[in-house]
Amino acid sequence: MASKKCNKSFANSYMLLKPEEAHFFDIIRVLFSSNLGHRKFVESNEKGTLVEGSFRHRWLIFISIVLQKLMLFIAKPLSTLGSWVEWFLNLIVLNGGFRRIPFNYLTGKLVVPDCTSHTFMSCIGNLDGRVRLGDLKREDNKYYVSLAMMASKASYENAAFLKATITNDWKMEFVGFFECWNEYLGKVTTQVLIFLDKSEDSETYVVAFRGTEPFTADDWCSDLDISWYEIPGAGKIHGGFLKALGLQKNVGYPKEIERDESRPPLAYYVIRNILRKGLSKNAKAKFIVTGHSLGGALAILFPTIMFLHDEKLLMERLHGVYTFGQPRVGDEAYATYMKQKLKENSIMYCRFVYNNDIVPRLPYDDKDLLFKHFGICLFFNRHYEFQVVEEEPNKNYFSLWCVIPMIYNAILELIRSFTIEYMKGPHYREGWFLFSFRLLGILIPGLPAHGPQDYVNSTLLGSIENHFKSD
Repeated sequence: MASKKCNKSFANSYMLLKPEEAHFFDIIRVLFSSNLGHRKFVESNEKGTLVEGSFRHRWLIFISIVLQKLMLFIAKPLSTLGSWVEWFLNLIVLNGGFRRIPFNYLTGKLVVPDCTSHTFMSCIGNLDGRVRLGDLKREDNKYYVSLAMMASKASYENAAFLKATITNDWKMEFVGFFECWNEYLGKVTTQVLIFLDKSEDSETYVVAFRGTEPFTADDWCSDLDISWYEIPGAGKIHGGFLKALGLQKNVGYPKEIERDESRPPLAYYVIRNILRKGLSKNAKAKFIVTGHSLGGALAILFPTIMFLHDEKLLMERLHGVYTFGQPRVGDEAYATYMKQKLKENSIMYCRFVYNNDIVPRLPYDDKDLLFKHFGICLFFNRHYEFQVVEEEPNKNYFSLWCVIPMIYNAILELIRSFTIEYMKGPHYREGWFLFSFRLLGILIPGLPAHGPQDYVNSTLLGSIENHFKSD
């Protein structure tokens, strides 16, 4: 879908990639001509004069466009495949195992999965079926971190499952699960879970953004899109993430909008309005924001727009931002802006990275791309031992020197699948589906490491209590 010109009051400059308008020869030419302004699939407020001298940068734009076009091309079959995979996994689980399916069918006890029911779990959920909070107590130093991770993992599930889990298992108040509109794609692409952790002494709203779903092409397009907007005072920010959070064509993020009741809500605004209402009722209420993968990028982007709008109530009550396997969101100017704003408002921001996870190492942090991480990084190795670092090792992932160590590590993680239950207890048992997923790590090191299972283990097994002691 073609985008309108950007309002200059929203962005100083921008560079938008439009894969739907890219044709074969036009894509090929980008490799041989540094004048991107002549390409139909590139939109900029410097159209006709936009020049990128680096071949490597043009190569990355080429790869971004090609992969997005591929995802758009296979979107329907990919979604269909995902539906069948999830249905089959749930058929096995709900009937007590593959071997019992024929018996249950013959005895009339076969359970047929319903993707809208409270018993149906996503592919992500089937990788790691843990939904209980266990022995977590509110007075524990890492309580909110562990709760944030479980919320991030749970956000991949359907509304019925979430409501039953939060109400019955977690004993908390389910506020809502929201399917949110992406104006640039003209469809729902963003999901947000909100619930209330309420006790006699405190009220904490938890906002959890759903991450990239493996069989959803729109999510992958948001991740692969290296478009950017340069927002006055805040620096350059990843265009795909801005669109997923509710960016509006031609106006950006106005502070107040009139809700269009004919379509689903925009993510930023529906969350903000719920928090405004809930926090205003209780002077002691607060909230945390969290997310895994793409959800982590949206989690740190939400307070960015909140700062730009000078939402004083929300700024005062934001207790912390916890992200897991989060990709990079903006450039160095953006990193500087956010560090200053988070410090001014005493807001904790912790970015969790497990071992060789590929996603936190993308998009690149080098001279050809502008993206930078910022804030505290809690890095966990294969043994779930952590250290506080400014940047994870092998920060751009694609390094020939790291291939053999990463494959070796993937093999050890595969072996760990068989031993962790006996070393750490039955709560950490890994099933056949997760084991199969870990096999991919030998071919693509760092891909299985992005799954939520190792982040859940990191928060439970990592000795992070002292780090959060002051919190």
